[in-house]
Amino acid sequence: MKNVSLIVNGILGVAVIALFVLYFTNKSSLTQSGKEVSIQMDDTVFTRPPVAYINTDSLLMNYKYAKDLNETLMRKAETSRASLTQKGIKLEADMKEFQRKYENNAFLSPERAQQEQTSLMKRQQELQELTERIQQELSMEQMKMNQQMTDTVISALKEYNKKKNYQMIYNNVGGNSTILIADDMYNITNEVTEFLNKKYTPGKK
Repeated sequence: MKNVSLIVNGILGVAVIALFVLYFTNKSSLTQSGKEVSIQMDDTVFTRPPVAYINTDSLLMNYKYAKDLNETLMRKAETSRASLTQKGIKLEADMKEFQRKYENNAFLSPERAQQEQTSLMKRQQELQELTERIQQELSMEQMKMNQQMTDTVISALKEYNKKKNYQMIYNNVGGNSTILIADDMYNITNEVTEFLNKKYTPGKK
């Protein structure tokens, strides 16, 4: 559980790619951040649809809401880990004590020794079940936070794009990039991150 983290790149990446906030208008009105983009090929001029991309790795590292969600999940994971560790240490100590007493014939009867052993085995099973349950709960909490993050970013991007009028906003993330090469002029990561951080109010998650 030490490595539990808020990994939203997969879900967020798909969502950003899916955010083809298309403003299909006449070619003459197509803009990229307010500037028309044209391509000259032979004697023909083509209007290029305005597009941009976001590096979600960078965005998530600098978006305050993402960092707060991650810290919240990590705190829960650390608290759970500490509790399980404490229970495990106590159980291990009791099992060693049982072994010591058994080897020294310290039990009043074989039946009493059997009862003690059964109790320890039950505690061991309960600890294993508790560990699995906590892992499942943390996994569900992570999925919930992933969805919150996705919804928040997509909602903000729609608002952001009302003025920018990009037709397509791609996701560009290391290892799973949908863009092999692109000029930095199309990178709006910092601009979007700043926009998101301005909208975020700590404590409202």
